[in-house]
Amino acid sequence: MKKGFFIAYSAVSYAIGFLGLAYLIGFLSGAFVPFHVDNGTTGPVGLAIAINVALIALFTLQHSVMARPTFKRWWTQFVPKPIERSTFVLLSGASLFALYYLWRPIPEMVWQIESTFGVVALWTIYGFGWFIVLSSTFVIDHFELMGLKQPFKTEDETPVFITRLYYKVVRHPIMTGFLIVVWATPAMSLGHLLFAVITTTYIMVALQLEERNLVEVFGDKYRQYKKSVPMLIPFTKPALKTESTRLGQPAHS
Repeated sequence: MKKGFFIAYSAVSYAIGFLGLAYLIGFLSGAFVPFHVDNGTTGPVGLAIAINVALIALFTLQHSVMARPTFKRWWTQFVPKPIERSTFVLLSGASLFALYYLWRPIPEMVWQIESTFGVVALWTIYGFGWFIVLSSTFVIDHFELMGLKQPFKTEDETPVFITRLYYKVVRHPIMTGFLIVVWATPAMSLGHLLFAVITTTYIMVALQLEERNLVEVFGDKYRQYKKSVPMLIPFTKPALKTESTRLGQPAHS
């Protein structure tokens, strides 16, 4: 019965987390969703900034703190290990939906591309960014990343990280994809710019923490990987000279 509960819980958490991520596609593009970055209740700019910063902070703090090994060791005293990742995914999805619903738009335009070619080019780049984000999760292990595999495990597995495909050219392709999607838009409002700037800042800070953890776990293996493969921008370092596809733990970013 316990395992059945864990499986059901992880499935519900996966659905909420995945839908929260999928909704972000419409939230940033303004397509097919009722609440998006430039739509909603308007008000004083100062108040809108304060509310939006608080909403993003809620998500980033939850996402970053719960991903830290120290927190996990404490947290799993209360939450069973098989659903620890699922709980992380569930709360990430919930905090995203809170952000979407409570977001205050700041519609003044920073830039707006009028040419058909420019609009098509930027939306194509936007779509490519999402392709990188979603496909990168499958290059590592989508179902483990989203907490679906853990209830089926009978024991802890040796952590691994992946260096095939995207991970040969950047260490954090998921975050590369996110940086593309937050900036690639033909119409950048002040509200969208606020979202993009804070998200970019969060990504850069969070990756420093994550890489510190990876070095602690894998030592010289990860230090060598850092020397050979750039963090976010492809082809800014020599290519990784290895035929191995499994070096250690999946970098969940």
